[in-house]
Amino acid sequence: MSTDPGLPESWEYTLQVPSDPLAPCIARRTLRTIFEEHGFARVAETAELLTSELVTNSYRHSDGPASVRVRREGKGSAVRVTVWDTNPALPGLQVTALPREDAEEGRGLALVMRCADSWGGFALRRQPQGLTGKLVWFELGGNENRGGPGGETA
Repeated sequence: MSTDPGLPESWEYTLQVPSDPLAPCIARRTLRTIFEEHGFARVAETAELLTSELVTNSYRHSDGPASVRVRREGKGSAVRVTVWDTNPALPGLQVTALPREDAEEGRGLALVMRCADSWGGFALRRQPQGLTGKLVWFELGGNENRGGPGGETA
């Protein structure tokens, strides 16, 4: 965790990304900076990988823009990364096996399942603001005393 007493314990950032092949790269670099600056350097690489996978899926499977929200709600809580896109179709959220070694796609969600402390997703019905599509999220780096993926143990 950050040792800077000036940083708040709760924070949130939102990155709007266009439907563009550079979106995953921009999201990766932005996430790495956020995680490192807020004292989550130990899980920054994992956050970067998982965010890149979700934004790549968004670019490949939706025809509109996407957004990435990164949020922490207080000391000891995990950082949640949420990716929204315009396609309401959810990926196969029950699939747990990695694809064959020679497969050229299908690894993204399997990586999220294996590397995140928790994850999920849901379709959005038309919201009052006109928002539709889906949200897919994951959490990393919660309880500092927990080991395993995303744990902040020293």
